[in-house]
Amino acid sequence: MRIADGRPILVKSRPDTVFLVLTVILVLLGTVVLFSASSAYSETTGDNPFGTIRSHLIHLVLGAAVMIGVIVFASPALTRTVTPLFAVFGIALLLLVLAIGRADGIAKRWIFLPGNLSIQPSEIAKTALIVVCARISAGSVRDDSYNVIERPGKEHFLKTTFFPGIATVACAGLIAAEHHLSGMVISALIGVFMIFCAGGGMVWLLSLAGLGGIAVFVLTRTGYTSDRIESWLHRGADLMGKDWQTTQGLYAIGSGGLFGKGLGESQLKYGYVSEVTNDFIFTVVCEELGFFGAMAIMLLFAGLVLRGFWLGFRCRDRFASLIILGISFKIGIHALLNVLVVTGLAPNTGISLPFFSSGGSATIIQLFDAGLLLGLSRYCDP
Repeated sequence: MRIADGRPILVKSRPDTVFLVLTVILVLLGTVVLFSASSAYSETTGDNPFGTIRSHLIHLVLGAAVMIGVIVFASPALTRTVTPLFAVFGIALLLLVLAIGRADGIAKRWIFLPGNLSIQPSEIAKTALIVVCARISAGSVRDDSYNVIERPGKEHFLKTTFFPGIATVACAGLIAAEHHLSGMVISALIGVFMIFCAGGGMVWLLSLAGLGGIAVFVLTRTGYTSDRIESWLHRGADLMGKDWQTTQGLYAIGSGGLFGKGLGESQLKYGYVSEVTNDFIFTVVCEELGFFGAMAIMLLFAGLVLRGFWLGFRCRDRFASLIILGISFKIGIHALLNVLVVTGLAPNTGISLPFFSSGGSATIIQLFDAGLLLGLSRYCDP
């Protein structure tokens, strides 16, 4: 940062090396674990043992290209300019999936394209929500003298609380219409976090959180997830039915012990643990790498998130700062909730583990998020 006429001026530097290295390490570890899980799962289903990992590698290459491009071109000014496109694109996809999306059971979360390609709009919408909330709260011009968490007066209510709250309710509501409870909860948490970082009034923030809690309670007690909530509250009542996935996952975690059975040596990934390449891939980590290996990966996620927060607080542009904080929170809340679900500490609502779980559009979006954060990190104080 330089000083000209008593006013700080943002100067580009290199992308943050620590965040980049942690991201690459998690992606590489995730790829190795996914290959271990997918090859075994394919043996039980008779599919090509290299099918899942090949698809994942293709999306990784595409995602890496996107990440590099975003790192090179991302800037606070350009991102601020294209924010309306984020908003329109995110809302359009959420409406489109309700109109033409394909259902998986009762959930309607994917848009399928020619060539066996698919898009999960909720993943894109979460990032769009971060950028839109940051743009609303930061305004249309660069603000160099900004302390991220502050409590402005009532005149800032509309831009720090009201309009970001409307955007959050719209995003979470459309995702809830897909029968996607975990996506709704995560988007609502992201919105509340963005309002908090923007300096939203605490009373209104708590009110929004309370309304969200009521909505979640009503949906979980009367909607499509009530069976999963009941199963979680009465664990062990139906071990061969509703509790099967979580129970087998806990068996896998416990069988890994302190040091694990060794990479590739998991036994319960052979048809016992459901969604072993996606929502429950962390069970493979625990069984093969043990408690210490699982803790090491959790510490890597913690380091990635904390580094993102550190960058966010050192960014002199309010808009970029809010985006960096929002993306860091998104990665962290995904990882945390996935671990809580897999370990039985939260109801099983279907949450992927960033950089580990298989997924086409989700993988690309995760790398896009990392690229956007890294691109904006060039404008943070060293």
